[in-house]
Amino acid sequence: MARADAVSGRAGPAGAQRRRSVRAAGVLAGLAAAVSAVAPASATTIGRGFTLEEATIASTHAAMRAGRITCRGLVQGYLRRITRHENDLNALIAVNGRALRAASSLDIRYRRGGFTGPLHCAPVLVKDNYDTADLPTTASSRSLAGSQPPDDATTVRKLRRAGAIVLAKANLTEFALTGITFGSLGGQTRNPYDLTRTPGGSSGGTGAGLAANFALLGTGTDTVNSIRSPSSANSLVGIRPTAGLVSRDGIVPVSSTQDVAGPIARTVTDAATMLAVMDGYDPADPISARSIGNLQSSYRDELEQDALVGARIGVFTSFLGTDPALHGEVNTVVTGAGRAMRREGAKVVPVALERVSASGLIADLDVQRFEFKTVMNAYLAGFAAPKRSLAEIVASGEYDPQFGAFLRLANSIPNGLEEPEYRARLVRIQAFRDRVLRLMADNDLDALVYPQQQRLVVPIGEDQVDRNGIMAAVTGFPSVTVPAGFSPPKPTAPRGVPVGLEIFGRPFDEQKLIRYAFDFEQATRHRRQPASTPSLPDPRSSD
Repeated sequence: MARADAVSGRAGPAGAQRRRSVRAAGVLAGLAAAVSAVAPASATTIGRGFTLEEATIASTHAAMRAGRITCRGLVQGYLRRITRHENDLNALIAVNGRALRAASSLDIRYRRGGFTGPLHCAPVLVKDNYDTADLPTTASSRSLAGSQPPDDATTVRKLRRAGAIVLAKANLTEFALTGITFGSLGGQTRNPYDLTRTPGGSSGGTGAGLAANFALLGTGTDTVNSIRSPSSANSLVGIRPTAGLVSRDGIVPVSSTQDVAGPIARTVTDAATMLAVMDGYDPADPISARSIGNLQSSYRDELEQDALVGARIGVFTSFLGTDPALHGEVNTVVTGAGRAMRREGAKVVPVALERVSASGLIADLDVQRFEFKTVMNAYLAGFAAPKRSLAEIVASGEYDPQFGAFLRLANSIPNGLEEPEYRARLVRIQAFRDRVLRLMADNDLDALVYPQQQRLVVPIGEDQVDRNGIMAAVTGFPSVTVPAGFSPPKPTAPRGVPVGLEIFGRPFDEQKLIRYAFDFEQATRHRRQPASTPSLPDPRSSD
Protein backbone atom coordinates (compact mmCIF):
# COMPACT_ATOMS: atom_id res chain seq x y z
CA MET A 1 0.00 0.00 0.00
CA ALA A 2 1.10 3.58 -0.66
CA ARG A 3 2.42 5.40 2.35
CA ALA A 4 0.57 8.53 3.46
CA ASP A 5 3.59 10.68 2.56
CA ALA A 6 4.73 8.80 -0.54
CA VAL A 7 2.62 10.58 -3.17
CA SER A 8 2.18 13.94 -1.48
CA GLY A 9 3.75 16.84 -3.29
CA ARG A 10 2.45 19.25 -0.69
CA ALA A 11 5.08 21.41 0.92
CA GLY A 12 5.51 20.87 4.63
CA PRO A 13 8.06 19.89 7.25
CA ALA A 14 9.46 16.42 6.76
CA GLY A 15 8.98 15.86 10.47
CA ALA A 16 5.27 16.53 10.13
CA GLN A 17 5.05 13.89 7.38
CA ARG A 18 6.93 11.36 9.53
CA ARG A 19 4.67 12.08 12.49
CA ARG A 20 1.63 11.50 10.30
CA SER A 21 2.93 8.14 9.11
CA VAL A 22 3.58 7.00 12.67
CA ARG A 23 0.21 8.32 13.85
CA ALA A 24 -1.64 6.65 10.97
CA ALA A 25 -0.03 3.34 11.79
CA GLY A 26 -1.11 3.82 15.40
CA VAL A 27 -4.71 4.51 14.37
CA LEU A 28 -4.89 1.31 12.34
CA ALA A 29 -3.12 -0.74 15.00
CA GLY A 30 -5.51 0.58 17.62
CA LEU A 31 -8.43 -0.24 15.37
CA ALA A 32 -7.24 -3.80 14.86
CA ALA A 33 -6.81 -4.23 18.60
CA ALA A 34 -10.28 -2.86 19.31
CA VAL A 35 -11.88 -5.16 16.74
CA SER A 36 -10.04 -8.19 18.10
CA ALA A 37 -10.85 -7.39 21.71
CA VAL A 38 -14.49 -6.44 21.32
CA ALA A 39 -15.80 -8.54 18.43
CA PRO A 40 -15.50 -12.26 17.79
CA ALA A 41 -14.49 -13.31 14.28
CA SER A 42 -18.11 -14.11 13.38
CA ALA A 43 -19.03 -10.43 13.82
CA THR A 44 -17.26 -9.61 10.55
CA THR A 45 -20.11 -11.29 8.66
CA ILE A 46 -22.31 -8.51 7.27
CA GLY A 47 -25.30 -10.65 6.49
CA ARG A 48 -27.12 -12.71 3.88
CA GLY A 49 -27.56 -10.87 0.62
CA PHE A 50 -26.60 -7.46 2.03
CA THR A 51 -24.04 -5.38 0.13
CA LEU A 52 -22.15 -2.99 2.38
CA GLU A 53 -20.66 -0.92 -0.44
CA GLU A 54 -23.00 1.90 -1.55
CA ALA A 55 -25.48 1.03 1.22
CA THR A 56 -28.10 3.62 2.16
CA ILE A 57 -30.13 4.26 5.29
CA ALA A 58 -33.12 2.61 3.64
CA SER A 59 -31.25 -0.49 2.47
CA THR A 60 -29.61 -0.88 5.87
CA HIS A 61 -32.86 -0.57 7.79
CA ALA A 62 -34.62 -2.97 5.41
CA ALA A 63 -31.90 -5.56 6.02
CA MET A 64 -32.23 -5.10 9.77
CA ARG A 65 -35.98 -5.51 9.65
CA ALA A 66 -35.51 -8.72 7.65
CA GLY A 67 -33.02 -10.01 10.22
CA ARG A 68 -30.20 -10.20 7.65
CA ILE A 69 -27.79 -7.87 9.46
CA THR A 70 -27.19 -6.47 12.92
CA CYS A 71 -25.89 -3.06 13.86
CA ARG A 72 -22.79 -4.70 15.26
CA GLY A 73 -22.16 -6.55 12.01
CA LEU A 74 -22.66 -3.35 10.00
CA VAL A 75 -20.12 -1.41 12.05
CA GLN A 76 -17.71 -4.35 11.91
CA GLY A 77 -17.99 -4.30 8.12
CA TYR A 78 -17.09 -0.62 7.91
CA LEU A 79 -14.17 -1.15 10.29
CA ARG A 80 -12.89 -3.90 7.99
CA ARG A 81 -12.99 -1.49 5.05
CA ILE A 82 -11.16 1.17 7.04
CA THR A 83 -8.50 -1.35 8.06
CA ARG A 84 -8.04 -2.41 4.44
CA HIS A 85 -8.11 0.96 2.65
CA GLU A 86 -7.32 3.80 5.09
CA ASN A 87 -3.58 3.65 4.58
CA ASP A 88 -4.11 4.41 0.88
CA LEU A 89 -6.39 7.39 1.49
CA ASN A 90 -5.38 8.86 4.86
CA ALA A 91 -8.96 10.08 5.35
CA LEU A 92 -9.24 9.74 9.13
CA ILE A 93 -7.76 11.35 12.23
CA ALA A 94 -9.06 8.77 14.73
CA VAL A 95 -11.36 5.75 14.87
CA ASN A 96 -13.85 5.54 17.72
CA GLY A 97 -12.92 2.54 19.88
CA ARG A 98 -16.40 2.64 21.44
CA ALA A 99 -18.27 2.25 18.14
CA LEU A 100 -18.80 -1.51 18.45
CA ARG A 101 -20.11 -1.16 21.99
CA ALA A 102 -22.54 1.51 20.79
CA ALA A 103 -23.65 -0.82 18.00
CA SER A 104 -24.28 -3.67 20.44
CA SER A 105 -26.35 -1.34 22.60
CA LEU A 106 -28.43 -0.32 19.59
CA ASP A 107 -29.02 -3.98 18.74
CA ILE A 108 -30.41 -4.54 22.21
CA ARG A 109 -32.63 -1.47 21.95
CA TYR A 110 -33.86 -2.57 18.53
CA ARG A 111 -34.88 -5.99 19.84
CA ARG A 112 -36.79 -4.32 22.66
CA GLY A 113 -38.53 -1.54 20.77
CA GLY A 114 -37.49 -1.16 17.15
CA PHE A 115 -35.47 1.62 15.58
CA THR A 116 -34.32 4.35 17.95
CA GLY A 117 -34.67 7.09 15.34
CA PRO A 118 -34.30 7.92 11.64
CA LEU A 119 -30.54 7.35 11.80
CA HIS A 120 -30.64 4.11 13.79
CA CYS A 121 -27.20 2.50 13.49
CA ALA A 122 -25.96 4.95 10.86
CA PRO A 123 -22.15 5.03 11.18
CA VAL A 124 -21.01 8.63 10.64
CA LEU A 125 -17.65 10.18 9.78
CA VAL A 126 -17.49 13.39 11.81
CA LYS A 127 -15.20 16.10 10.51
CA ASP A 128 -12.55 16.73 13.16
CA ASN A 129 -13.63 20.29 13.81
CA TYR A 130 -16.90 19.09 15.42
CA ASP A 131 -16.59 18.67 19.19
CA THR A 132 -17.00 15.10 20.42
CA ALA A 133 -17.01 14.30 24.12
CA ASP A 134 -15.50 10.86 23.56
CA LEU A 135 -12.79 11.79 21.03
CA PRO A 136 -10.36 14.72 20.73
CA THR A 137 -11.16 17.57 18.35
CA THR A 138 -8.01 18.87 16.68
CA ALA A 139 -8.92 20.64 13.41
CA SER A 140 -5.95 18.63 12.03
CA SER A 141 -3.49 20.95 13.80
CA ARG A 142 -0.60 19.95 16.05
CA SER A 143 -1.42 23.02 18.12
CA LEU A 144 -4.65 21.29 19.21
CA ALA A 145 -3.33 17.73 19.44
CA GLY A 146 -5.24 15.89 22.17
CA SER A 147 -7.70 18.74 22.66
CA GLN A 148 -10.69 17.21 24.45
CA PRO A 149 -13.93 19.25 24.56
CA PRO A 150 -16.21 18.53 27.50
CA ASP A 151 -19.27 17.69 25.41
CA ASP A 152 -20.58 17.10 21.92
CA ALA A 153 -21.31 19.81 19.39
CA THR A 154 -25.06 20.39 19.19
CA THR A 155 -25.29 18.64 15.81
CA VAL A 156 -23.29 15.63 17.01
CA ARG A 157 -25.62 15.32 19.99
CA LYS A 158 -28.63 15.41 17.65
CA LEU A 159 -27.14 12.76 15.40
CA ARG A 160 -26.51 10.42 18.32
CA ARG A 161 -30.02 10.95 19.67
CA ALA A 162 -31.37 9.97 16.24
CA GLY A 163 -29.48 6.68 16.51
CA ALA A 164 -26.26 7.50 14.64
CA ILE A 165 -22.86 6.16 15.69
CA VAL A 166 -19.75 8.34 15.56
CA LEU A 167 -17.47 5.88 13.79
CA ALA A 168 -14.43 8.11 13.24
CA LYS A 169 -13.13 11.67 13.13
CA ALA A 170 -12.27 12.68 9.57
CA ASN A 171 -9.25 14.64 8.41
CA LEU A 172 -9.59 18.21 7.11
CA THR A 173 -7.48 21.10 5.94
CA GLU A 174 -5.80 22.55 9.02
CA PHE A 175 -8.35 24.83 10.74
CA ALA A 176 -10.57 24.32 7.65
CA LEU A 177 -8.72 27.14 5.90
CA THR A 178 -8.37 25.90 2.30
CA GLY A 179 -9.47 23.16 -0.06
CA ILE A 180 -6.50 20.78 -0.05
CA THR A 181 -7.29 18.59 3.03
CA PHE A 182 -3.83 18.72 4.52
CA GLY A 183 -2.92 19.47 8.14
CA SER A 184 0.13 19.39 10.35
CA LEU A 185 -1.54 16.64 12.41
CA GLY A 186 -3.56 14.76 9.81
CA GLY A 187 -1.24 14.95 6.82
CA GLN A 188 -2.52 14.75 3.22
CA THR A 189 -5.77 12.99 2.33
CA ARG A 190 -5.96 11.54 -1.17
CA ASN A 191 -8.85 11.28 -3.60
CA PRO A 192 -9.99 7.65 -4.01
CA TYR A 193 -10.85 8.27 -7.68
CA ASP A 194 -7.32 9.48 -8.40
CA LEU A 195 -4.74 8.98 -5.66
CA THR A 196 -2.55 11.71 -7.14
CA ARG A 197 -5.25 14.37 -6.60
CA THR A 198 -6.70 16.08 -3.55
CA PRO A 199 -10.20 15.12 -2.39
CA GLY A 200 -11.20 18.79 -2.38
CA GLY A 201 -11.77 20.35 0.99
CA SER A 202 -11.72 21.38 3.59
CA SER A 203 -14.02 18.45 4.47
CA GLY A 204 -11.96 16.14 2.28
CA GLY A 205 -11.49 13.40 4.86
CA THR A 206 -15.25 13.03 5.10
CA GLY A 207 -15.53 13.13 1.30
CA ALA A 208 -12.81 10.57 0.60
CA GLY A 209 -14.01 8.28 3.40
CA LEU A 210 -17.63 8.29 2.26
CA ALA A 211 -16.68 7.77 -1.38
CA ALA A 212 -14.62 4.76 -0.23
CA ASN A 213 -17.55 3.41 1.83
CA PHE A 214 -15.93 3.87 5.23
CA ALA A 215 -19.31 4.84 6.72
CA LEU A 216 -22.93 5.51 5.82
CA LEU A 217 -22.98 9.30 6.37
CA GLY A 218 -20.67 12.22 7.07
CA THR A 219 -20.58 15.76 8.40
CA GLY A 220 -18.91 18.78 6.89
CA THR A 221 -18.53 22.48 7.50
CA ASP A 222 -18.49 25.15 4.82
CA THR A 223 -16.96 28.63 5.01
CA VAL A 224 -16.37 29.11 1.29
CA ASN A 225 -16.59 25.69 -0.44
CA SER A 226 -15.89 23.07 2.17
CA ILE A 227 -18.99 20.86 2.08
CA ARG A 228 -19.54 21.18 -1.64
CA SER A 229 -15.95 20.92 -2.88
CA PRO A 230 -15.30 17.40 -1.49
CA SER A 231 -18.80 16.37 -2.55
CA SER A 232 -18.01 17.43 -6.09
CA ALA A 233 -14.56 15.84 -6.07
CA ASN A 234 -15.79 12.50 -4.66
CA SER A 235 -19.10 11.95 -6.49
CA LEU A 236 -21.18 12.72 -3.40
CA VAL A 237 -24.15 14.83 -2.34
CA GLY A 238 -23.43 17.79 -0.06
CA ILE A 239 -25.88 20.30 1.35
CA ARG A 240 -24.79 23.77 2.41
CA PRO A 241 -27.92 24.92 4.27
CA THR A 242 -29.14 28.47 4.63
CA ALA A 243 -27.10 30.26 7.30
CA GLY A 244 -28.99 29.74 10.55
CA LEU A 245 -30.76 26.50 9.64
CA VAL A 246 -28.19 24.31 11.47
CA SER A 247 -26.44 25.16 14.73
CA ARG A 248 -22.68 25.76 14.66
CA ASP A 249 -22.25 25.38 18.42
CA GLY A 250 -19.22 23.27 19.33
CA ILE A 251 -17.53 23.55 15.95
CA VAL A 252 -14.03 25.02 15.59
CA PRO A 253 -14.92 28.28 13.81
CA VAL A 254 -13.49 30.33 10.99
CA SER A 255 -16.08 33.04 10.28
CA SER A 256 -19.25 34.10 12.06
CA THR A 257 -20.66 35.35 8.75
CA GLN A 258 -19.77 32.50 6.43
CA ASP A 259 -19.58 29.29 8.53
CA VAL A 260 -22.31 26.66 8.23
CA ALA A 261 -22.53 22.97 9.11
CA GLY A 262 -24.23 20.38 6.93
CA PRO A 263 -24.49 16.77 5.73
CA ILE A 264 -22.52 14.83 3.14
CA ALA A 265 -23.82 11.50 1.82
CA ARG A 266 -23.79 9.21 -1.20
CA THR A 267 -27.44 9.87 -2.07
CA VAL A 268 -29.79 12.84 -1.99
CA THR A 269 -32.26 10.96 0.20
CA ASP A 270 -29.66 10.17 2.84
CA ALA A 271 -28.39 13.76 2.89
CA ALA A 272 -31.97 15.02 3.24
CA THR A 273 -32.66 12.59 6.09
CA MET A 274 -29.57 13.77 7.88
CA LEU A 275 -30.41 17.46 7.40
CA ALA A 276 -33.79 16.95 9.08
CA VAL A 277 -31.95 15.66 12.17
CA MET A 278 -29.34 18.44 12.19
CA ASP A 279 -31.55 21.51 11.68
CA GLY A 280 -33.34 23.67 14.24
CA TYR A 281 -32.95 26.45 16.77
CA ASP A 282 -30.15 26.25 19.31
CA PRO A 283 -29.74 29.02 21.90
CA ALA A 284 -25.98 28.41 21.81
CA ASP A 285 -25.88 29.72 18.22
CA PRO A 286 -27.93 32.93 18.00
CA ILE A 287 -28.27 32.94 14.20
CA SER A 288 -30.08 29.61 14.37
CA ALA A 289 -33.13 31.62 15.49
CA ARG A 290 -33.58 32.30 11.77
CA SER A 291 -34.66 28.67 11.39
CA ILE A 292 -37.87 29.19 13.36
CA GLY A 293 -40.75 29.06 10.92
CA ASN A 294 -38.49 27.72 8.17
CA LEU A 295 -38.06 24.08 9.19
CA GLN A 296 -39.41 21.07 7.32
CA SER A 297 -40.71 18.02 9.14
CA SER A 298 -38.81 15.96 6.58
CA TYR A 299 -36.74 17.10 3.63
CA ARG A 300 -37.52 13.72 2.08
CA ASP A 301 -41.14 14.72 1.53
CA GLU A 302 -42.22 14.78 -2.09
CA LEU A 303 -38.95 13.43 -3.43
CA GLU A 304 -40.22 12.49 -6.88
CA GLN A 305 -38.71 12.10 -10.31
CA ASP A 306 -40.89 14.84 -11.81
CA ALA A 307 -39.71 17.69 -9.57
CA LEU A 308 -37.97 19.41 -12.49
CA VAL A 309 -41.07 19.43 -14.67
CA GLY A 310 -41.89 23.09 -15.30
CA ALA A 311 -38.99 24.39 -13.21
CA ARG A 312 -37.02 27.34 -14.57
CA ILE A 313 -33.31 26.70 -14.04
CA GLY A 314 -30.67 29.32 -14.79
CA VAL A 315 -27.23 28.15 -15.88
CA PHE A 316 -25.01 30.75 -14.21
CA THR A 317 -22.51 31.37 -16.99
CA SER A 318 -20.49 33.78 -14.81
CA PHE A 319 -19.15 30.67 -13.07
CA LEU A 320 -18.12 28.74 -16.19
CA GLY A 321 -14.43 28.64 -17.02
CA THR A 322 -13.33 30.03 -20.36
CA ASP A 323 -10.04 28.20 -20.98
CA PRO A 324 -10.78 25.00 -22.95
CA ALA A 325 -7.55 23.37 -21.80
CA LEU A 326 -8.35 23.92 -18.11
CA HIS A 327 -12.13 24.02 -18.03
CA GLY A 328 -13.29 22.08 -21.08
CA GLU A 329 -13.86 18.73 -19.34
CA VAL A 330 -16.00 20.32 -16.62
CA ASN A 331 -17.94 22.47 -19.10
CA THR A 332 -18.76 19.35 -21.11
CA VAL A 333 -20.25 17.75 -18.01
CA VAL A 334 -22.29 20.88 -17.22
CA THR A 335 -23.64 20.94 -20.78
CA GLY A 336 -24.72 17.35 -20.33
CA ALA A 337 -26.37 18.20 -17.01
CA GLY A 338 -28.39 20.93 -18.72
CA ARG A 339 -29.59 18.46 -21.34
CA ALA A 340 -30.58 15.99 -18.61
CA MET A 341 -32.61 18.66 -16.82
CA ARG A 342 -34.38 19.56 -20.08
CA ARG A 343 -35.26 15.90 -20.59
CA GLU A 344 -36.78 15.93 -17.12
CA GLY A 345 -39.03 18.82 -18.14
CA ALA A 346 -37.12 21.88 -16.90
CA LYS A 347 -36.72 25.12 -18.78
CA VAL A 348 -32.96 25.75 -18.75
CA VAL A 349 -31.74 29.25 -19.62
CA PRO A 350 -28.32 30.95 -19.48
CA VAL A 351 -28.02 33.90 -17.08
CA ALA A 352 -25.14 36.02 -15.79
CA LEU A 353 -24.22 38.91 -13.53
CA GLU A 354 -22.02 41.55 -15.10
CA ARG A 355 -18.48 41.86 -13.74
CA VAL A 356 -18.93 38.89 -11.38
CA SER A 357 -16.51 36.00 -11.03
CA ALA A 358 -15.79 33.61 -8.19
CA SER A 359 -12.26 34.97 -7.72
CA GLY A 360 -13.57 38.53 -7.77
CA LEU A 361 -16.15 37.78 -5.09
CA ILE A 362 -13.50 36.24 -2.86
CA ALA A 363 -11.30 39.32 -3.20
CA ASP A 364 -14.18 41.74 -2.66
CA LEU A 365 -16.52 40.07 -0.16
CA ASP A 366 -14.80 37.30 1.82
CA VAL A 367 -14.53 38.24 5.53
CA GLN A 368 -12.66 35.28 7.04
CA ARG A 369 -9.48 37.12 7.99
CA PHE A 370 -11.40 39.82 9.86
CA GLU A 371 -13.52 37.42 11.94
CA PHE A 372 -11.15 34.50 12.52
CA LYS A 373 -9.34 35.86 15.58
CA THR A 374 -12.55 36.81 17.38
CA VAL A 375 -14.36 33.52 16.79
CA MET A 376 -11.31 31.34 17.43
CA ASN A 377 -10.50 33.07 20.72
CA ALA A 378 -14.10 32.61 21.85
CA TYR A 379 -13.99 28.90 21.00
CA LEU A 380 -10.65 28.26 22.73
CA ALA A 381 -11.74 30.12 25.87
CA GLY A 382 -14.76 27.83 26.25
CA PHE A 383 -12.85 24.87 27.73
CA ALA A 384 -9.36 23.77 28.75
CA ALA A 385 -7.94 23.72 25.23
CA PRO A 386 -4.17 23.19 24.74
CA LYS A 387 -3.96 26.75 23.39
CA ARG A 388 -6.26 29.41 24.81
CA SER A 389 -6.00 31.99 22.02
CA LEU A 390 -4.98 32.48 18.42
CA ALA A 391 -1.92 34.34 19.70
CA GLU A 392 -0.80 31.20 21.56
CA ILE A 393 -1.31 29.10 18.43
CA VAL A 394 0.78 31.49 16.36
CA ALA A 395 3.51 31.68 19.01
CA SER A 396 3.69 27.89 19.26
CA GLY A 397 4.57 27.37 15.60
CA GLU A 398 2.64 24.07 15.82
CA TYR A 399 0.97 24.31 12.44
CA ASP A 400 2.05 23.72 8.87
CA PRO A 401 3.98 26.71 7.47
CA GLN A 402 1.65 27.06 4.48
CA PHE A 403 -1.08 28.28 6.82
CA GLY A 404 1.19 30.57 8.80
CA ALA A 405 0.63 33.67 6.66
CA PHE A 406 -3.13 33.59 7.23
CA LEU A 407 -2.80 32.82 10.94
CA ARG A 408 -0.30 35.63 11.49
CA LEU A 409 -2.34 38.10 9.44
CA ALA A 410 -5.54 37.32 11.33
CA ASN A 411 -3.73 37.55 14.65
CA SER A 412 -2.13 40.89 13.74
CA ILE A 413 -5.48 42.65 13.33
CA PRO A 414 -6.32 44.16 16.76
CA ASN A 415 -10.08 43.91 16.26
CA GLY A 416 -11.17 42.80 12.84
CA LEU A 417 -14.81 43.56 13.57
CA GLU A 418 -13.93 47.25 13.85
CA GLU A 419 -11.89 47.44 10.65
CA PRO A 420 -13.35 49.86 8.06
CA GLU A 421 -12.75 47.36 5.26
CA TYR A 422 -14.64 44.66 7.19
CA ARG A 423 -17.65 46.91 7.61
CA ALA A 424 -17.46 47.92 3.95
CA ARG A 425 -17.48 44.26 2.94
CA LEU A 426 -20.59 43.58 5.01
CA VAL A 427 -22.34 46.40 3.14
CA ARG A 428 -21.19 45.00 -0.19
CA ILE A 429 -22.37 41.53 0.83
CA GLN A 430 -25.89 42.83 1.44
CA ALA A 431 -25.89 44.58 -1.92
CA PHE A 432 -24.70 41.38 -3.61
CA ARG A 433 -27.48 39.36 -1.96
CA ASP A 434 -29.97 41.78 -3.47
CA ARG A 435 -28.33 41.49 -6.90
CA VAL A 436 -28.62 37.71 -6.82
CA LEU A 437 -32.24 37.79 -5.73
CA ARG A 438 -33.03 40.33 -8.44
CA LEU A 439 -31.32 38.16 -11.06
CA MET A 440 -33.53 35.25 -10.07
CA ALA A 441 -36.67 37.40 -9.93
CA ASP A 442 -36.08 39.15 -13.26
CA ASN A 443 -35.58 35.79 -14.98
CA ASP A 444 -38.36 34.03 -13.05
CA LEU A 445 -35.90 31.39 -11.87
CA ASP A 446 -36.44 28.62 -9.35
CA ALA A 447 -32.72 27.87 -9.01
CA LEU A 448 -29.28 28.55 -10.45
CA VAL A 449 -26.87 25.81 -11.48
CA TYR A 450 -23.14 25.84 -12.16
CA PRO A 451 -20.15 23.55 -11.63
CA GLN A 452 -18.88 23.54 -8.07
CA GLN A 453 -15.35 23.54 -9.47
CA GLN A 454 -14.57 25.12 -12.83
CA ARG A 455 -11.70 22.68 -13.41
CA LEU A 456 -11.07 19.14 -12.21
CA VAL A 457 -9.92 18.82 -8.62
CA VAL A 458 -6.19 19.54 -8.67
CA PRO A 459 -3.18 17.26 -8.18
CA ILE A 460 -1.70 17.09 -4.69
CA GLY A 461 0.79 19.89 -4.24
CA GLU A 462 -1.21 22.47 -6.19
CA ASP A 463 -3.55 25.12 -4.78
CA GLN A 464 -7.26 24.35 -5.03
CA VAL A 465 -8.39 27.07 -7.44
CA ASP A 466 -11.37 27.97 -9.65
CA ARG A 467 -14.03 26.90 -7.15
CA ASN A 468 -17.46 28.52 -7.18
CA GLY A 469 -18.70 28.13 -3.61
CA ILE A 470 -18.21 31.75 -2.62
CA MET A 471 -21.66 32.92 -3.82
CA ALA A 472 -23.53 30.72 -1.35
CA ALA A 473 -20.92 31.42 1.33
CA VAL A 474 -21.26 35.20 1.36
CA THR A 475 -25.01 35.40 0.67
CA GLY A 476 -25.83 32.68 3.21
CA PHE A 477 -28.19 31.13 0.66
CA PRO A 478 -28.53 27.34 0.34
CA SER A 479 -27.02 25.10 -2.30
CA VAL A 480 -26.87 21.38 -2.98
CA THR A 481 -24.03 19.68 -4.82
CA VAL A 482 -24.93 16.49 -6.68
CA PRO A 483 -22.83 14.14 -8.85
CA ALA A 484 -22.97 15.34 -12.47
CA GLY A 485 -20.55 12.95 -14.17
CA PHE A 486 -16.87 12.26 -14.71
CA SER A 487 -14.02 13.40 -16.88
CA PRO A 488 -12.73 11.00 -19.51
CA PRO A 489 -10.50 8.25 -18.05
CA LYS A 490 -6.93 9.24 -17.20
CA PRO A 491 -3.81 7.19 -16.47
CA THR A 492 -4.20 7.89 -12.75
CA ALA A 493 -8.03 7.82 -12.83
CA PRO A 494 -9.27 4.82 -14.81
CA ARG A 495 -12.91 5.71 -14.23
CA GLY A 496 -12.41 9.45 -14.62
CA VAL A 497 -12.41 12.31 -12.11
CA PRO A 498 -15.79 13.30 -10.59
CA VAL A 499 -17.53 16.58 -11.41
CA GLY A 500 -20.28 18.00 -9.20
CA LEU A 501 -23.17 20.29 -10.13
CA GLU A 502 -24.19 22.95 -7.61
CA ILE A 503 -27.89 23.84 -7.37
CA PHE A 504 -28.34 27.23 -5.67
CA GLY A 505 -31.53 28.86 -4.40
CA ARG A 506 -33.19 31.45 -2.24
CA PRO A 507 -33.00 31.45 1.58
CA PHE A 508 -34.63 28.39 3.16
CA ASP A 509 -35.35 26.82 -0.24
CA GLU A 510 -33.68 23.57 0.85
CA GLN A 511 -36.79 21.48 0.18
CA LYS A 512 -37.04 22.71 -3.41
CA LEU A 513 -33.33 22.29 -4.12
CA ILE A 514 -33.31 18.79 -2.64
CA ARG A 515 -36.27 17.83 -4.85
CA TYR A 516 -34.46 19.08 -7.96
CA ALA A 517 -31.27 17.28 -6.93
CA PHE A 518 -33.21 14.05 -6.37
CA ASP A 519 -34.87 14.22 -9.78
CA PHE A 520 -31.50 14.87 -11.44
CA GLU A 521 -29.82 12.09 -9.45
CA GLN A 522 -32.48 9.53 -10.32
CA ALA A 523 -32.47 10.50 -13.99
CA THR A 524 -28.69 10.36 -14.41
CA ARG A 525 -27.34 7.89 -11.83
CA HIS A 526 -23.80 9.28 -12.01
CA ARG A 527 -22.59 8.08 -8.61
CA ARG A 528 -20.19 5.13 -8.75
CA GLN A 529 -17.71 3.46 -6.42
CA PRO A 530 -14.00 4.37 -6.86
CA ALA A 531 -11.74 1.71 -8.31
CA SER A 532 -9.03 2.18 -5.68
CA THR A 533 -11.24 0.91 -2.83
CA PRO A 534 -12.96 -2.23 -4.17
CA SER A 535 -15.39 -4.44 -2.33
CA LEU A 536 -13.86 -6.85 0.17
CA PRO A 537 -14.25 -10.63 -0.03
CA ASP A 538 -16.66 -12.39 2.27
CA PRO A 539 -14.77 -12.76 5.58
CA ARG A 540 -16.21 -16.23 6.04
CA SER A 541 -14.03 -17.41 3.16
CA SER A 542 -11.04 -15.07 3.35
CA ASP A 543 -10.39 -14.08 6.96
